[in-house]
Amino acid sequence: MSTISRRSFLQTASALSLMAMAPAARATTGSEKFSRADVVARAKALAERPFKARSSVPDDWLAMSYDQYRSIQFDVDKALWANTDRSYNVDFFLPGLYFERPVLVHAVEDGISTSIPFDIGRFKTHPEISPELSQEGPLGYSGFRLRTDLGDRDHPGKKTEFCVFQGASYFRAIANGNNYGLSARGLALKTADPEGEEFPEFVSFWLEAPGPLQDNMVVHALMDSPSVTGAYRFDITPGNPCVMDVEATLFPRKDLTHAGLAPLTSMFLFDGTNHQRFDDFRPAVHDSDGLLMKNGQGEVLWRPLANPTRLQVSSFVDQNPMGFGLMQRARKLSDFADLEAHYHRRPSLWVEPRGDWGAGSVTLVEIPADKEIYDNIVAYWRPKDPYAAGTRVDLNYRLSWGEGPKLDLPRVIDTASGAKIFGDPGRLMVIDFEAHPIFEAAPEDFDIHISSPHLETSAGILERNPETGGMRLAFSFDPGEQTHVELRAQLRKDGAAASEVWLYRWTV
Repeated sequence: MSTISRRSFLQTASALSLMAMAPAARATTGSEKFSRADVVARAKALAERPFKARSSVPDDWLAMSYDQYRSIQFDVDKALWANTDRSYNVDFFLPGLYFERPVLVHAVEDGISTSIPFDIGRFKTHPEISPELSQEGPLGYSGFRLRTDLGDRDHPGKKTEFCVFQGASYFRAIANGNNYGLSARGLALKTADPEGEEFPEFVSFWLEAPGPLQDNMVVHALMDSPSVTGAYRFDITPGNPCVMDVEATLFPRKDLTHAGLAPLTSMFLFDGTNHQRFDDFRPAVHDSDGLLMKNGQGEVLWRPLANPTRLQVSSFVDQNPMGFGLMQRARKLSDFADLEAHYHRRPSLWVEPRGDWGAGSVTLVEIPADKEIYDNIVAYWRPKDPYAAGTRVDLNYRLSWGEGPKLDLPRVIDTASGAKIFGDPGRLMVIDFEAHPIFEAAPEDFDIHISSPHLETSAGILERNPETGGMRLAFSFDPGEQTHVELRAQLRKDGAAASEVWLYRWTV
C-alpha cells in the first residue's frame, strides 16, 4: 500500500477521536494586522474559555470513498502565489473522507492577514468517479503542502513539494532526494494511556508570503483541544536536511500530566530481528529502524526499534537532552527490495531542544502491528513535572529531516539475533558498527562493555567485518524463563567511548 494510504489511515484514526476549536476562534475573516504575538494572544484567550467542538463538513463529503476523494485533485495552476515571483507556492487539500473538520488558512503580506476562502474551483474532478458534493455548510481546506525550487536539474525552476500539514497537528517533510516517511506532531497527549489518547488539532494557519529569492518559509498555527491551546511558529528551510525551527507557546486548560513534546510518529513492521513472523519476500519493512539519543551528559545512545507482540513503553530518563530522533539507517535498495515503497529513501528526523527543557525522559512507544499501513512507533520528550492549568509554557526546538545528525562516534548499522546453534542453550546477539577512523586500531585495543540488569551475558567477541569495514560485536545470553531482557553494550578505547551505546529489549 502506498505511503499516502498509510498516512490517511493514521489520520483517520486521529480525526475520528478529536474535538476542535471554539466557535469564537472561527471569527477571523477579511483582512487585519498580524504578528506572532496575535496568535499567542488568540491561544491564551481560547484557553480561558471552555472547549467547544466545531462543526464537521457535510455528510456527503464524509461519505466519499477513498477513490472518489483521490479523484478530486488540486490544480497547481491555482496555487497560492502561483504565477508570481514569490519563491514558494501553496497547494490546498480537500476536506472530507478522513478529514471531517476543515482548517482556516490565511495569507500574510506586508503584516496584513487575509483569509483564504474555500473554493472548489481550485480542484480538478473526474466526472466518471468524482461525486457531486453539496456546497453549503462549514467547508474549508483540510491542510496544505509547500512547493519551491529544489534545484531539479531536469526541470529548472520547477516548484517541487517537500512539506505537508494535514490531519490533527500532524506534519511531515523531506530532504532533497527523500520520499515521505515518518511524521511529526505539534503535541502528543496521553499516548498509550489506558483512558485513551487526546489529539490536539491545528485549527488555523497563517502563511507569511515569501520574497522572490527567499530561502525559508514561515508558517504560524493555532492549536486547540479539550486540554490545551497553543501558538506555533515554523521557520522552514528546505534542502539537505530540511530544517524547521519551531517556537511553541502552550496554555493548558487542564493539568498536563502526560504531555509529549516534539512527538514523532513512524512505522516499523519487521527487519532481520523479527522477520520470521512475516511471510514477506522483502528482507525489511520500516520507515525508521532506531531511536537515537544524545543525552544531557553528551552520551550517544542507539535503541533499535521493535514490533512487539504487546504494547511496549520505554523511558530514557534525562536532564536537558541535547537531541533525540527516529532514524532510518538502512539506505540500500537491497535492504528492503521494494521497488515501489522505496523505504531506503525515507527521512530520519532529529530533534534538537533549545534552552532548558529540565528533567524528564525520552519516551518510546512501540505498538503491535501486522501491516505496514499502521504507524506504530511514537517517540517524544515527556517532562517530569506536569504543566499546570492556567500557566504558559514556551518551547523552542529544531527539527532536521534527512540523513540524520553527524555525530563523532561510530554508528550501529545492524542488529541481528538468533538462537545459539552450538554449545549451551541461549541467544546470540550480533551488532555491526560502521567503518570509522577509530577502527584503524586492532579489535584487541578496544574494551567491550556488556551488561544487563536481568542476567549474566558472555564476555563478547569483537572482530573486523570485511564487508562493512567496521567492527562486529557478538555475545550470548540465556534468558531462561524470563520473557524480556534489557541489554546494553558499548566499545571503549583508552577509557573513552569508541561507539554509541547500544540498548536493546529482547522479548519472547
